[in-house]
Amino acid sequence: MILKPIAEIRDPVHGYVKMTEVERDLIDTPFVQRLRRIHQLAGSYLVYPGAVHTRFEHVVGAMHLAGQIAESLAPTSGIGPDQIQEVRIAALLHDVGHGPFSHMYEEVLADKTNATHEDISQRIVLETPIRDVLGRSGFSAKKMSDFAVGKQSRRPPFMNEMIAGGLSADIMDYLLRDSYFTGVEYGKVDVRRVIDSLQVAEGRLAVEDAALYAFEALLLARYEMFKAVYFHRTVRAAELMLVQSMKLADEALGLTDLSDLDSYLELTDEIVLQRLATLSPSTQALKEARRLALDFRNRSLVKCVFERVVQRKDQMVSSLFAKDRVRQQVTSELAEAAGVDRMHVFLDVPTTPSVPYTSSREAFTSVRLVQTRGGKRVVKSVPLSELPLVGSIAGFMDVMRIYTTPENRRSVERATAEMFRDKSFVTKISI
Repeated sequence: MILKPIAEIRDPVHGYVKMTEVERDLIDTPFVQRLRRIHQLAGSYLVYPGAVHTRFEHVVGAMHLAGQIAESLAPTSGIGPDQIQEVRIAALLHDVGHGPFSHMYEEVLADKTNATHEDISQRIVLETPIRDVLGRSGFSAKKMSDFAVGKQSRRPPFMNEMIAGGLSADIMDYLLRDSYFTGVEYGKVDVRRVIDSLQVAEGRLAVEDAALYAFEALLLARYEMFKAVYFHRTVRAAELMLVQSMKLADEALGLTDLSDLDSYLELTDEIVLQRLATLSPSTQALKEARRLALDFRNRSLVKCVFERVVQRKDQMVSSLFAKDRVRQQVTSELAEAAGVDRMHVFLDVPTTPSVPYTSSREAFTSVRLVQTRGGKRVVKSVPLSELPLVGSIAGFMDVMRIYTTPENRRSVERATAEMFRDKSFVTKISI
């Protein structure tokens, strides 16, 4: 039995994306349509003008690729049309809980709560009419809420790995899509070769040995896209300002109040930016939040005055400075030394792994390779460290930057140079 599409969407990345009746009904809900008003790459459009694509296009593309992965695996994995449909639905709903400005909001959420966008995605599937849409088509909302975030426990792990992880439809779509809309070439990957090479081995996704190069290209593309786009110096400047504005205004605007799901679902990019830009400056914090939002909107951005690449042997530096308490201490000392307001100094240390997590949120340290020798199928797990190119990038995005406002640039630059001149500066930070 083959899934019966009833409509199609023209996508600039994948061409025509066909959809089934239940997929169309889900797409037509306000909860998926809301994703049209959330940028995929937050503030990246201030650097790459074409990067105005949204979470909506991404989830549709992820659904399409997830279906292709499932169909490719179907003949040998034992999954049938119902499971293929579940995979496509899970991919469609995997980002339904994203807040305004996507991962920028998540930085605020992590600072104020213990929740993630995945937790909210599960709530939306369970607590909104999405549940009814799924039920009418015979799908369990509880099971799909787990599956959408790669946490389905009653099926083999490879099912979750199609949705989340280093071989997922998610990563394949966002690399192609972000590359297309930013105009950056690094994300162009032959995902069709990767998909065709996937097999199921010991209940997990594996790659044919002959297509190892395609898998390596996928991870290298992700690494290069982080350097060129996701953690571009100016992109991060814009996003740091936006995050700080949301943090300062959170209590006044209730941005991280998740008690009322309806109110949360109203928080889209333009609505939140407008609320931030029109804050009443009744306190110093709200005045600063408003200034940052207006500067973000007008592209009057903070400037990078210091950048250091953290060598792998010094990886402790990245993990140390990623701690909020340490960031606060360092920025306070810098501001005091420079004679500027503490709010005008920003320390940025990316904590995203250069190699993606697995679907179970563990470190992605190895890949299963399938070899055929003399007609016999052999499966082996190969550590990423043994792959010459991928092994060299394993770890975290190892760069640390300090930003400040244009008028304070020289004073903060001098103070920063003095603080970091001593190579043993890390030991000066109380742990």
